[in-house]
Amino acid sequence: MVDAATLAGWPAVGSLAAGVGSLALMWFVLRYRGRPGARWFLGVLAAQTLWCLAYGVGLLVFDPFVRLAFELAMWVGIVWTGLTFLAFALQYTGRGGLVAGRSLGSFLAVGVGATLFVVTNPLHGLLWAQFRLAPVFGVATVRYAIQPLGALLIGVATLAVVAGVVLLVDTFLNYGPLYRRETAAVTVSALPPGLALLAWAGGVGPVPQLNLAPIMFVPHVALDAYAFGRAEMFERDPTTVRAAERTAIDDIVDPILVVDRSGRVVRLNPAARRAFADAATSPLDRPLADLLGVSFTDSLADSLADLGPITATVDGERRTYAVSVSRLSDPAATHVGWTVVCSDITERERQRQQLEVLNRILRHNLRNDAGVVNGYAKTLADRLEDPTTRRMAEAIEERSAALTSLGEKARTVDTLLDGEPATPLPVAELVEGVVADVRADFPDAEISLDVRTDVTATLGERTFEAAVENLVENAIRHHDGAGVERPDGGPWARVTVDADADTLTVRVVDDGPGIPEAERAAIEAGAETDLQHGSGLGLWVVHWAVDVLGGTVTYDDRAPRGTVATLRLPLSA
Repeated sequence: MVDAATLAGWPAVGSLAAGVGSLALMWFVLRYRGRPGARWFLGVLAAQTLWCLAYGVGLLVFDPFVRLAFELAMWVGIVWTGLTFLAFALQYTGRGGLVAGRSLGSFLAVGVGATLFVVTNPLHGLLWAQFRLAPVFGVATVRYAIQPLGALLIGVATLAVVAGVVLLVDTFLNYGPLYRRETAAVTVSALPPGLALLAWAGGVGPVPQLNLAPIMFVPHVALDAYAFGRAEMFERDPTTVRAAERTAIDDIVDPILVVDRSGRVVRLNPAARRAFADAATSPLDRPLADLLGVSFTDSLADSLADLGPITATVDGERRTYAVSVSRLSDPAATHVGWTVVCSDITERERQRQQLEVLNRILRHNLRNDAGVVNGYAKTLADRLEDPTTRRMAEAIEERSAALTSLGEKARTVDTLLDGEPATPLPVAELVEGVVADVRADFPDAEISLDVRTDVTATLGERTFEAAVENLVENAIRHHDGAGVERPDGGPWARVTVDADADTLTVRVVDDGPGIPEAERAAIEAGAETDLQHGSGLGLWVVHWAVDVLGGTVTYDDRAPRGTVATLRLPLSA
């Protein structure tokens, strides 16, 4: 059985242990003082150290005057523990702006004012009165009557801690497992001393003059040590996520608007203000249709879904925007509005218009004019007797035919840009048709076809034909007449079609001079330069078509000469 003598002094020991533990934790946290919230938490630890040590040492002092000084110091610790904990929670959870700048001055002024009010209590007695010694357990506990203002001061300090706990719990709920251990540990750690402080202030318990709050900082320090050590509280903090939520929309260069379920704007970023708002009126709470200058004939949801490109004048320049809309829901999955993102496509539209003009010139003007030149060149070649002049006419005929082919390829590019639906198609028939067309265009060429599958593939017909046609045509058109497969060295190619369970393979083999390295490099880089460029559109058409079809194409050298072009396309399930 433990007697009272054995227990004598334990409140002082517990309080001093909590103070020493807080000091040790301060030393540990010092290494993180540059992290968000760390400096304020050092303030929390300093305040609770003052609270615990002042109460612990005061319990060992029986002189009333000196004991009063330590009680005043304890109250100062109570004030600053609440204030600094709230500031820590604000900054740690990404709301540090509330305790910075002018707000910081006001915040510190409250603390300094409360401190002055505490230390002058012996003069005015507005916080407590009737101070006297009431020893218990062999220590100098005291009794006094806490006045309404004193209760209010303790209540405000407690509410500050509660507000900080609420912020940490909010972080726990919103960010899930990312910061769960840290916030849970610090949140729970505030409960033991907080509840003990309220019990003491309310005179609850068998020994009302004994303030157990400092002793309850022992488990508090243990939980905080876990948060900083095992849970790595200041190694990662939620300010990153909070800052991203706050600034992500504002920093995006494209206009973004948030509208509620009635279609009224509740938030927009600076880019949206520049694009759609005028200086005279606020854009907030205005109907989205008015702000964008459009009219909604259907329901709001349908109108937003069908909203097409819109235009706006930004800094004196007309801009075009593509609009995308996504639903907004709260944590309970209740629909609360929409996010409207306006992507600036001005340059893309300008390039599209330029490309349309260029394609028209290639398709019509150049093709038609080249056709006329080709016809006259054929007539000249037939009528001229001089071999040198005839060769010149034949060269004109050949080059004009290439220009006509270029115009046809421009038409194919149009198809690739516009897109086409994918449908189940018989691959063998398509390749046979392509090879037949190339044979007709190049009657002197020898083109063999080996079809080893009757697979049906789901793909865009014209896109697939364009890829195969340009591979075969490239093999024949750029042949140099020095091949090894024919006795006369003429143009030769072999086309093989095969498939397995997942992949359709079309392989085109030739014995020509090969594809120049500069042309391969341009295709692989996805852009042409003065040093790396192709001799035409053929391989580019193959490249674009394969991208649309979701496949790959490779070009390998063939011994002793020539190229192996391999087209691989995924087979849809």
